[in-house]
Amino acid sequence: MKIEQIYTGCLAQGAYYIESENEVAIIDPLREVNQYIDKAKKSNSTIKYIFETHFHADFVSGHLTLSKKTGGKIVYGPTAETNFDSIKAKDGEIFKIGNITITAIHTPGHTLESTCYLLRDENNKEIAIFTGDTLFLGDVGRPDLAQANLKLTKEELAGKLYNSLRNKIMNLPDNIIVYPAHGAGSACGKNMMKITSDTLANQKKMNYALNENLSKEEFIDSVLDGLGEPPRYFPANVKMNKEGYDDINHIIQKNRCLSPDEVEQIVNSTDTLILDVRTPETFEKAHIPRSIFIGLDGSFAPWVGELIADLDQKIIFVCEIGREEETITRLSRVGFDNTIGYLDGGITTWINSGKDIDSVKSIDPEKTSHINTEEDQIIDVRKKSEFDLGRVRKANNICLSTINSHHDEFLSNTHKYIHCQGGYRSMIACSILKSRGIHNITNIRGGYKQIMNNKNLII
Repeated sequence: MKIEQIYTGCLAQGAYYIESENEVAIIDPLREVNQYIDKAKKSNSTIKYIFETHFHADFVSGHLTLSKKTGGKIVYGPTAETNFDSIKAKDGEIFKIGNITITAIHTPGHTLESTCYLLRDENNKEIAIFTGDTLFLGDVGRPDLAQANLKLTKEELAGKLYNSLRNKIMNLPDNIIVYPAHGAGSACGKNMMKITSDTLANQKKMNYALNENLSKEEFIDSVLDGLGEPPRYFPANVKMNKEGYDDINHIIQKNRCLSPDEVEQIVNSTDTLILDVRTPETFEKAHIPRSIFIGLDGSFAPWVGELIADLDQKIIFVCEIGREEETITRLSRVGFDNTIGYLDGGITTWINSGKDIDSVKSIDPEKTSHINTEEDQIIDVRKKSEFDLGRVRKANNICLSTINSHHDEFLSNTHKYIHCQGGYRSMIACSILKSRGIHNITNIRGGYKQIMNNKNLII
C-alpha cells in the first residue's frame, strides 16, 4: 500500500495518491492531472476511483479531466448533485482498491455534501482519514460557503459540523492519521497548523474544535469568531466543479506570444487586463503602465481570485521567460481560463521597443524614521488579525482583500506609505492604485518584518 500527499503551496492544498495491488485512488486532484497519471503509469497501475470530499470553492478540481483520460469513476458524498456522471456514495459505502478499502463517511457542515474517506489496510485496520475541509489541523472548515443556496444559516451549518465531528470523526482510533485538504494559508479556514498530517490523538489535544468539553453553542461561537468574508471567486469555482470546464491543455494551447505592438493594440481596444507575475523587485523597477502585479512566487492564485474576481476577465500576462505555461496553469487552477497570451520576451522586449514604462517608488525600512506621520499616511494592507498583533504608529489598516472598495480613501493629496508583512502584498496594492491613476504612494520594502527594527514607529 502506498499513500502519497501531493501538496501545492500556492493553494495550501493537499491531493492524495493511494495505490494498492496496481489499483489507484486519487482524492481531491488539482486541475492539471498528468502528475497523477504519470505516477500510475510508472507502477503499471490503473486509476480506479477519483474521490471528491466536496465541491471545492477555492480551486477547480481535476476530476473531470482525470476521469476522461483514465476511466476512473468520480465519487462524491450522498447529497452531491452533478451535471456529469458520478457515483453518489452512501454514508458508510465501501470501495475496494486492490486489497485495501476506502469508506465514505458523510460529514455535513462545511458543505452539505462534505464527505470524509476512511482508509483500511489489507487487515481491515483503520489507517488514515482524508477529511477534506471538514477537519483541518488546528481548525475546521468554514461553514459559511454554502448556506446562501440552501436557505441555511452559517450557525445551522456550524451545528451540523459539530455533530459530524462528534459522531463520525472523534470516535475513530486515536492513532489514525488525519490528512486534510488544506493547510496554513488557505482561505477555507482561519488558523491552520503548518504541518500537513497528524494523528487524531494529537489533534484532540491541539485543535479547539475537538475539545470534548466544548458545547455545541460554544463550538458554533468559536468557529464563527473572526471569520472574514470568503473570497469573491469561491462561488464561481463551485459552479465549475459542479457543471464542468474546459481541458487545461486546451487553455494552454490557445494562448499565444504577443509582440509589444499586439499587446498595446489589444489593451487599447478591449477591456483586457495586463497581469505582471514577476517578483516585487522586478515589477518595482520597470513595468507596463497600468498593469497589475500579483507575483507567481507568493500566494498567487488566491490573490488573483480575490482581487480580479471575474473569471471571464481577459488577461495578457508578463512573466519571466520560461514560466509561461506555469502561469497559465496556475491561473486555470482557480478558473481564470480567458488568458489571451503573454508578452513575447518579457519586460525586456517592451523596454527595447521604446514604449512607455512605469515604476514603483519604494524606500528601505531604515528610511521609515523620516516619515512625517503628521503630514503623511501609513497604510497597512495586512489582515486585521496581523494588524492587531503589532503595528506601525498611526498606521491605517486597509486589508488588501478590501482595497477595491476603498478607492476614495486614496484620492487625497496626502502621501501614502504602504506596507504589508514582507513586501508582496504591498506591491500588489501599489500596482492596483497606480493602475487607477493614484501615484502619490511609496512602497516600504521588506514590510513590517523589517520596520519592526525601527522601535520609534512600532506600537
